[in-house]
Formats: sequence, C-alpha cells, structure tokens
Amino acid sequence: MSRHRRPFSLPAALTALAASAAVAGCSPGGSEARVEPPSAPPADVAGLCAALHKELPETVASLDRAPALPKSDLTAAWGGSAIVLRCGVGKPVKMLDPKQDGIEVNGVGWLVERLDDGGVRFTTGLRMAYTEVLVDKEHATDAGMLVGLSAAIAKTVPVGIASS
Repeated sequence: MSRHRRPFSLPAALTALAASAAVAGCSPGGSEARVEPPSAPPADVAGLCAALHKELPETVASLDRAPALPKSDLTAAWGGSAIVLRCGVGKPVKMLDPKQDGIEVNGVGWLVERLDDGGVRFTTGLRMAYTEVLVDKEHATDAGMLVGLSAAIAKTVPVGIASS
C-alpha cells in the first residue's frame, strides 16, 4: 500500500460497499448481520481484536450497532450488514501493490478496494492485527465512517506488521 493519499471517489467506494453486503449475507436494512469470523488468528492477534471489540463505537455513519452472528470478538456490524467489521483477517494480496488506493484517517492507514457490487472494502495496514471494514453500496459515499473506527483501532491495535 502506498503512503500517498488519493482522493476517495464516491462511485468506486459505492462499488466496494455493495460487495460487502453480499459477503455479510444480510440485507443492509436488517437488524442483525450474519458475519463469518476470520479463521482462527494467532492468540496475540485475537487478544488485540477482543480489546478493539470493546472500544468500537455504538454508531457508525449514523447507523446503530447490530448483533453480528455468530457472536464473536472478531466481528461487528452497524445498520444490519450495511457496515461490517472483521478483525484478524489475513493480509490482503493487493496491499503489496503500490498502485492501490490508500487513505489515512486519524493516524490509521487503510487500503481501499472498490468491489464489483458497488461497495468498498477498507483494510488497515501497518497494525499488529489487520482489520477489514466492508461497506455496502448505499453507505459508500465517503470514508467518514472510518473516523470512529480509526480512533478505536489506534487506541487498541499497536502500529507494526501483523503476523498474518
């Protein structure tokens, strides 16, 4: 992931968000979200994810936190499956491509991937646990939803390079 900042474009962001809703397995308006937790991360990463889970905001982009099923310290959701977080994911292959889009929000670097369905996938970089945030097409209008999430990540997940 390059360290330069490119403008976050609305149409591309919308593409990635829609894909996230499909991955989550629920419609964005639902009261709960089916979120597949990442496969068992190393114990140190799981501990960081548990600490992050406790610090996550109750609202993101004006959407209330929703139950993520199955219940896990590795996952969270807002607005049903409109915004879905998974902590402890593997390092995205695209993170090695210097041409990929990246942004920085509150000191946390994010890889930005536009998805075919109009949604966006954001993945943290240079942190001891990779965290992925999938945003559906409807809510992928800007990266503002990352402000509260970045604050929680900066507080609980140290800067460094994750082992997975």
